[in-house]
Amino acid sequence: MTDELIQAAIHIRKRAYAPYSKFLVGAALRCEGVVYAGCNVENAAYPLGSCAEAGAISAMVAGGGRQIEEIVIVGNGDVACTPCGGCRQRLREFGHPDLVVRMVSESGETKLVRTLGALLPDAFGPENLA
Repeated sequence: MTDELIQAAIHIRKRAYAPYSKFLVGAALRCEGVVYAGCNVENAAYPLGSCAEAGAISAMVAGGGRQIEEIVIVGNGDVACTPCGGCRQRLREFGHPDLVVRMVSESGETKLVRTLGALLPDAFGPENLA
């Protein structure tokens, strides 16, 4: 099943809009068996850009999903593209600490696998507000 996510992340990465950094990122996640993907979108006013993970999460929410089952992130080159701090918190909103986050190279080779809990230990999540 993960191969489908890898292919979706690689495919959507090519659609990223990154004219300033040239750093293209794609993310694909699964929710209730459905794959949702997103790419990064930069903006000349730098803080207004959006990350690939945020795009995939937005697509999931728009599709009625609320729980990420797994996610794949692909960036430039042959190294792991880890989610930024803000995206780690976004993932925590829709994923449990044991959510598997797989980071792959442009060619689809797995470079790093972590749980969300390892990427964002002691995270503040929805249950903290209950």
